[in-house]
Amino acid sequence: MVNEGVMPTTVLLVEDDGAMRLMCRVNLELEGYRVLEADHLGRARELIGGERIDVLLLDVHVRCEDGYDLVGLAQENGIPIALMTGSSKVGAPERELVDAVLSKPFKIEELHSTVSRLASARVAR
Repeated sequence: MVNEGVMPTTVLLVEDDGAMRLMCRVNLELEGYRVLEADHLGRARELIGGERIDVLLLDVHVRCEDGYDLVGLAQENGIPIALMTGSSKVGAPERELVDAVLSKPFKIEELHSTVSRLASARVAR
């Protein structure tokens, strides 16, 4: 859980499925995270440019866009990336681009532990 009195860890959740976004947001907020949401890559780019983002949760395919297009921008800003995917086609080259992969459907505990680990990595950078 995030410490009270300290600026909360900000998670940018890039997901076009409203139900998945809601599930992730609610569960992360219950753990004390600040969650920003984007349902398309343009909005995600705006948020990365204007907010301090500590962790990026990125769906591989957002509104038929290639989520990998956002990886370079996140890396330039030192943001750890967890790729969320329902596809079994995420191979080794793609996995090397990101810090973690969450295979849909995933358990809430897996979401929490991944975000916590990546937030700690961001602080250490």
